[in-house]
Amino acid sequence: MTLVLDALGPRGPYRTKRRMALTEVTGAPAAELSLVPPVFVSRALSALRAARPLTADERAAALVKAGELFENATLNGQSPQEYDRIVSRVAGMPISVVRTARGNVAHRVARAHLSVQQARPQGAVYDWRDPLTRKGSGLWTRRGEVFAVQSAGNHPGTHSLWPEALALGYRVAVRPSRREPFTPHRLITALRAAGFADDHVVLLPTDHDGVDALMGGTDLGMVYGGADVVARYQDDPAVLPQGPGRTKILVTGDDWREHLPVITESIAGHGGTGCVNTTAVLVENDPAAVAEAIADRLGQLPFLPPEDEKAVLPVQPLEVATQMAKHLLDRAAGARSLLGEVVHDLGDGSAVLGPAVHLLDRADDRAGVELPFPSVWVAPWQQADGVAPLRDSLVLTAFTDDEHLVDALLAEPGISNVHLGGHPTHRIAPGLPHDDYLAGFLMRAKAFIR
Repeated sequence: MTLVLDALGPRGPYRTKRRMALTEVTGAPAAELSLVPPVFVSRALSALRAARPLTADERAAALVKAGELFENATLNGQSPQEYDRIVSRVAGMPISVVRTARGNVAHRVARAHLSVQQARPQGAVYDWRDPLTRKGSGLWTRRGEVFAVQSAGNHPGTHSLWPEALALGYRVAVRPSRREPFTPHRLITALRAAGFADDHVVLLPTDHDGVDALMGGTDLGMVYGGADVVARYQDDPAVLPQGPGRTKILVTGDDWREHLPVITESIAGHGGTGCVNTTAVLVENDPAAVAEAIADRLGQLPFLPPEDEKAVLPVQPLEVATQMAKHLLDRAAGARSLLGEVVHDLGDGSAVLGPAVHLLDRADDRAGVELPFPSVWVAPWQQADGVAPLRDSLVLTAFTDDEHLVDALLAEPGISNVHLGGHPTHRIAPGLPHDDYLAGFLMRAKAFIR
């Protein structure tokens, strides 16, 4: 029996006649996703706007409960293990990665009410009833009431961020990725079971016309996508674009061998599919030796179906994997390749996307070419180059003892996050900003006195 993912509207689940087929990486049918029209989107947003949020304490308790349910409960008749398997088989992520992500999402959702407080200005209070407002205080308030999310499908972990909006009292509408709608569907089901009303958080699978209705009818929004999506929304103050990470590592000095485990884990950890996985490694001394060592370690990774417990690399339909490999080959013209073929046919219509390591003569724009599998560009860097080649990075892990360089990296607006020393670029923890604090976008401080 085919699994049907209903839209989750403000009056409960809604099964539409128009549905999109979801297939496994082999092409075998896996599920159907209900698609709602723009008028349904508009009516849902109106219902969210009219809904009254839970109190702050009720929201905190519901988020803790939702995290536990998301990780451990059978939801919509689907056990956690069944969820792991279908995400793995449809999105092509190694099942161990999905399982780990399930726990990480649960942990971050359960702590969302605490994480948002990290962004609150020290001089502002959260409730106007706070005694400090009698003498005058900053008051932390929402910039709107309804928050919309066009979500990503590259990794379940992207869904650990937007629940922070629920913690702040927003009502939230999520448009799931067609590549992987299972995670937001399961999470929203858990949130509703934990105490959030149907008109507090909705799942709205829809087409491009529905997206226009979604983004046009909300107060604030967050969109995931490539450079084209960022370009479309970058001048809209009501939209927070989440584009490519172009995450990097900087290696200075001669003691790079002890850092090799962190470097390769940053590249290939969690399947190498995230915006926080390393795209480029810039090396002060002997980049060729570093590239060869990276290739040697990554070349030992196995090529297995995604549901295999030992799988560590992503899998895509053979045609999709071939297209990705061609794109990489076109961009890598003139670079030295240190590994063999990227596409490894599994013989069932799917293919493993194996790691790619390319050595560049200089850090040109190819160092920002980000792909949804372990693919890294290694290039030389000198002190005279400064921070310019390191800009446009969501995360930068720097192996350096130069305090002046660290100061320069932290002062550079084009570097969102800096990890100093042996911390993988994909390290994320509750309370730490991702691309700044989401709450900094959702909230503002007003003066209040009573």
